[in-house]
Amino acid sequence: MQTSKVSDTPMEFIVDYLSKAKEIADRETSSVPEELRTNLQKALDMASGLGGYLDRMTCPESQPLAELYEKTLSHDWSNVHQEGHTMFCLPKECITGHVEGQVLKMLVHMCKAKRVLEIGMFTGYGALSMAEALPEDGRLIACEHEAYLKEFAQPIFDKSPHGNKITIKIGCASDTLKELATAGDQFDMVFIDADKGNYINYYKFIMDSNLLRMGGVICVDNCLYKGRVYLQDSEDANGLALREFNEFVSKDPRVEQVMIPLRDGISLIRRLPPSEASCAMNRVTNDDVFRGLRGKPILERLRLDGKVAYVTGAGQGIGRAFAHALGEAGAKVAVVDMDQGKAEAVAEELALKGIPSVALTADISKPEDVEQMMEAIVSRWGGVDIACNNAGINMNSASEDTSLEEWDKTFSVNLRGTFLCCQAAGRVMLKQGYGKIINTASMASLIVPHPQKQLAYNTSKAGVVKLTQTLGTEWIDRGVRVNCISPGIVDTPLIHSECLGPLLQRWLSDIPAGRLAHVTDLQAAVVYLASDASDYMTGHNLVIEGGQSLW
Repeated sequence: MQTSKVSDTPMEFIVDYLSKAKEIADRETSSVPEELRTNLQKALDMASGLGGYLDRMTCPESQPLAELYEKTLSHDWSNVHQEGHTMFCLPKECITGHVEGQVLKMLVHMCKAKRVLEIGMFTGYGALSMAEALPEDGRLIACEHEAYLKEFAQPIFDKSPHGNKITIKIGCASDTLKELATAGDQFDMVFIDADKGNYINYYKFIMDSNLLRMGGVICVDNCLYKGRVYLQDSEDANGLALREFNEFVSKDPRVEQVMIPLRDGISLIRRLPPSEASCAMNRVTNDDVFRGLRGKPILERLRLDGKVAYVTGAGQGIGRAFAHALGEAGAKVAVVDMDQGKAEAVAEELALKGIPSVALTADISKPEDVEQMMEAIVSRWGGVDIACNNAGINMNSASEDTSLEEWDKTFSVNLRGTFLCCQAAGRVMLKQGYGKIINTASMASLIVPHPQKQLAYNTSKAGVVKLTQTLGTEWIDRGVRVNCISPGIVDTPLIHSECLGPLLQRWLSDIPAGRLAHVTDLQAAVVYLASDASDYMTGHNLVIEGGQSLW
């Protein structure tokens, strides 16, 4: 945790002025009313205590950030400049600091940013704070004029597990911005903390060159610069430059903005979708393609917020992956499995991720279990929007040896159970006038996988596809779409068992992708089929098998 407070902020000045006023009042006890001295003390306590309280109530910084902060404060920047290592004498107070660093980190999380641009890195505290919030494949590009600062920060970056997300570009920031624009780069968030006189130029270039994506955020530091931005008698060059910048942004119809009085002020500026006026001015065809269907861009149309879903066979494997995918996309999820313990374990996983969930036990081959499952979901959440009928079994045997018991057991779960679930869910959805049913079929519905022999399984899954096609055509005009997913061979612990291990190389030789499917390969498909983005698709068998059915 930092041990030294920032300086030169409006609040710091207020504390200074109050302290001086209190000193005068204490000296002139005979002429200053006690009430005035008491109120001065209260104002001083309130102003001086704010910074420390914010610091204590903000989550602690990481060890690399703490080390970087201490290294910056203890460094002799005056001597570094005198020896010619930097072009300017850099004040240590330029460091972002604990609370502001955590604010930047929080903003990256809230924006779900993957690409961040920083203009003005100094010793890298802000850059590393933001990098800590980026996903593993996230990237932060930091523009910095002083080459010495890259050498200063890099050893700390190397110690952090997030430092490899940071790329430092040394040179004139304007040149770097032009280079990024030429390359067609775009960013989810931009942090500006550099030479104040150029803020307006950076901003104009970022907006005019589309370096900031639609809905992206520009975070600008020092927007209240020592209070000189809004004090009318100020003649400070930086204060006047920032005043001009703030006024320009406030009049820019391309954005909306809010100013936060943290430290020296932070402006949050969000890029808005094009207005009706700008569309007309630029002769844009302002239709669903341009503005998004019902005003939703394509990624928003894949969201499942507020939807109610269930997944059968969700205690493990593909069903578990489907439950997580639907929940992450915004749906409430009923986790259905024959094994109550497995269902509860997956529901607990979802709950840890903040996803509303419930564990239900059902044998889908039994009509009474299916009805009870549906009643439990409807009574809890008021309806069913997404029915993911995934439960299934596979029993291998040569065709001449397949018993009627094996045949009936396979069809009872794979086809009868899927039919029962489709029918029960369909009755609810047809009353609602809306619903998405997604059945799990198999690549075995298209080809005969080999060398394993699985007559009952192959035939039952072909039946699931025809069931899907029939329901899909019958119900689409009443708002219910029915589709299915046909996975290839999925990599599970069972695949590597002693009995199936010898077949693995044969299967791999039949798959153009050169590997088995992972359950995560199927997650985007179930979200797409569950979302509004697939409204014109019904009766479709979506095959995801790495090309195996093509050979």
